[in-house]
Amino acid sequence: MDAELMALSSTAATTVVGLLATDAWEQARHAMGSLWRRVHPQRAETVEAELTEARAEVLAARASGDEQAEQALVEEWQSRLRRLLAADPQLADEMRRIVAEFAAEPPSGDGTPGTVRQDAKASHGSRVYQAGRDLHVTGQ
Repeated sequence: MDAELMALSSTAATTVVGLLATDAWEQARHAMGSLWRRVHPQRAETVEAELTEARAEVLAARASGDEQAEQALVEEWQSRLRRLLAADPQLADEMRRIVAEFAAEPPSGDGTPGTVRQDAKASHGSRVYQAGRDLHVTGQ
């Protein structure tokens, strides 16, 4: 396998494992499943289930500050993606597209997927209502 495909598998693994801790985790899981469907259709559902399990591991690792556990997941998925690319090098363009799609910086915020920053200051008895999405205010 050439160096470019090795680098691609590394970048894709880092991106996917990182996304497992964000709101975009389901899209990442489906994108990886679609790659497997092209080469090993019988394994696609298993891979998606394994990514769901990996999500729980990433969230637990981040909650406990265990960077080594998260890095181990990146290495595991790098190995899997490398084998997938070795089985079908034609997937490289699709994998690059997926990585680029997820790496695209959101239109606002600090660049971290799923991050919302809100600032407000209330004065003179005023009220501030803020929400990252839907807001339902009832009563006074």
